[in-house]
Amino acid sequence: MLRSLWTAATGMEAQQINLDVVANNLANVNTVGFKKSKAEFQDLLYQAGKKAGAETSSGAQIPVGVEVGMGSRITATKKMFTQGDFKQTESPYDWVIEGDGFFQLDDNGRTVYSKAGSFMTNKDGVLVNPEGLKLTPQVTVPQEAVKFQILPDGTWEARDKIENKLASGRIELVRFINPAGLRSIGRNLYDITDSSGSPVKGNPGDTGFGTITQNAVEMSNVNVVDEMVQMIAGQRAYEINTKAIQTADQILQMVSNLKR
Repeated sequence: MLRSLWTAATGMEAQQINLDVVANNLANVNTVGFKKSKAEFQDLLYQAGKKAGAETSSGAQIPVGVEVGMGSRITATKKMFTQGDFKQTESPYDWVIEGDGFFQLDDNGRTVYSKAGSFMTNKDGVLVNPEGLKLTPQVTVPQEAVKFQILPDGTWEARDKIENKLASGRIELVRFINPAGLRSIGRNLYDITDSSGSPVKGNPGDTGFGTITQNAVEMSNVNVVDEMVQMIAGQRAYEINTKAIQTADQILQMVSNLKR
C-alpha cells in the first residue's frame, strides 16, 4: 500500500505543476507578445514482478509480464510559439513580426530577445521597449520627424512635416533552430541556452524571419477556453489522485485493525 501512496503523490505533484502552468497562461492572457506554455508529462520507473518472455518452471514462456508503474512527473514546460492575434494601434512604433523572428534588445550590455513589438522613443529619440531597453541595432528618430514608416521588409524612414527624409535604415531580427529551448526571464524577454542554439541574424522578409506589420501589436496566444478545459482536467486528475491516497490509507487502516 505504501507504493500506491507514493505513486498517487507523484500524480498530485505533477498536476499541481500543470495547474501552475495553466494559471500563468491565464494570468497573461492580455500580455503583449506572451507565448503560452504546455506541461509535458512522463511516466516514472516500473517495478517488474515477472518479465515478459521469461520461462516458467514448466518451460513455457510468459507472453505478458507484470509491471507496476511508480507514477508520473513533469519533464518540461514547453513554450508554444504559435502566432497570436493582432491588435491595431495608432502608434507607428508598434510592430508585429508575422513569422518566427525575434526582436533584439540591449539589457545593460547583454542581448536579450522578445516577440513583443511595442516600442516608444526615449528622450534621445532612440526606440526602446516599455522597460527602457533599446532596440538593437539602434534606431534613432530625429526630433524634427513627424512621420515614421516601416515596411514589411524592415526598411524604415523618418520624415519631417514637408516630407524631407531625415533618417532611414533597416531593422534586424534573429531566429533560433529550437526556440522552445529559450529561457524565459520575465518582462516578455528570452535568453539563449545551449538547447536553443545561437541566434541566426537576418532581416524581415528573409526566409524564416517573417515580415513586419506596422501600427499593430501581437497579443498573447493564450486561448481562454482551451486553458479552462486544461484547468478542469487537471483539477479532476488531482482529485482522483487524492482519492487514491485516501483509499490506500483506508486499506492500511483495515490491515492495521487485523492485529486487534
